Amino acid sequence: MSTPLQLPDETHDPRLRSWVESANRPGVDHPIQNLPFGRFRAAGAGDDQAWRLGVAIGDQILDLGATGLVERADMNALMALPADARRALRRRLSAGLSAGSAEQAAWSRALLPQAQAEMALPCRIGDYTDFYTSVHHATNVGRLFRPDAPLLPNYKWLPIGYHGRASSIGLGGGPLRRPSGQLKAPDAAAPVLGQSRRLDYEAELGWFVGPGNALGEPIGIESAEAHLFGVALFNDWSARDLQGWEYQPLGPFLSKNFASSLSPWVVTLEALTPFRRPFERAPEDPQPLPYLDSPQQRAQGAFAITLEVLLQTERMRAEGRPAQRLSLTDSQRAAYWTPAQMVAHHTVNGCNLQPGDLLGSGTLSGPGPDEAGSLLELSVGGQRPLQLPGGERRSFLEDGDRLTLRGWCEREGAVRIGLGEVSATVVG
Repeated sequence: MSTPLQLPDETHDPRLRSWVESANRPGVDHPIQNLPFGRFRAAGAGDDQAWRLGVAIGDQILDLGATGLVERADMNALMALPADARRALRRRLSAGLSAGSAEQAAWSRALLPQAQAEMALPCRIGDYTDFYTSVHHATNVGRLFRPDAPLLPNYKWLPIGYHGRASSIGLGGGPLRRPSGQLKAPDAAAPVLGQSRRLDYEAELGWFVGPGNALGEPIGIESAEAHLFGVALFNDWSARDLQGWEYQPLGPFLSKNFASSLSPWVVTLEALTPFRRPFERAPEDPQPLPYLDSPQQRAQGAFAITLEVLLQTERMRAEGRPAQRLSLTDSQRAAYWTPAQMVAHHTVNGCNLQPGDLLGSGTLSGPGPDEAGSLLELSVGGQRPLQLPGGERRSFLEDGDRLTLRGWCEREGAVRIGLGEVSATVVG
């Protein structure tokens, strides 16, 4: 089954306004053109209160169960719906939330202010795969360890990835405990057990699988996007000193599985339609093998999503200083592989994906010096510490540092939509 080219429809109309007034404010993350999904309950309700499915609209949450649009509060079941059914639900939500809608009186009683809500992970994440889709990140990191051959020869032929740990993925906002593991100094004869001193972040996108596939049945590139539900912000925290010692001959282990932070709202693939871009490969680079290539991917397989990373140290908070921007990059400039190519490659061997599985993009670093998505790159492996306001310097994260990742999409002729933010504060 081939996925047709996705074109903007009435739900993306920049003239569309909502009866939820906060959704009409300039620069709001959740205008009516967005309509991301998440799980919530009233703050302070207690653990015995069930999670509910909601859609963010302005500074409010629309309770989907209270509208009668869903039968049960199961996000994984919603993600499993065919793409046509998801688009129909989006059109129904858009019409009901539009100014002048006959649903206003009933649906206004189904709203809860986001400030009065507690959020959960968007769904049950059964499996998590982290990819390595930024050629600039791969080259920057490779240059630190292999100056003569920074990019390994397989990189431009296939989407590199590894199987991660789903159980340690959580929502941002809280503390991030510094991990321990084996550390080995270059001049040491043996490793020691200790806390990581080279704690880092990775600015990523997390793509959620929608309908799955049966074991042994690959997903073709032409239909891969029909198996994607949407995207959220993702920070795959990394302990670089643990990673340097453990990662050969196999991939990351304790250096990655101690924590990963996810934003609460999932922006659907349909909401991203106005921000699609052509997938382009430099003529001198290898062109994708046929199972990773299609006219639809060439025409609009990439997405332009802006990612911003901010750091506020404990001292900056005490002195009333705002967070400092570390980097700003565009996922289209950063990613060498598209989300559909990740799905097609992941399943070409018959691997079965399931609704709610998470595919991390890997660190998204652009080509410029201020577009790197990790401190490992920004500080050149710690050799060039970053200068912060007030005279502080950082090569890696220190206790008390608060790291925030934000994301949004905007272009002329379309309404800006936001992915929100995800943050955490480092504790010892």
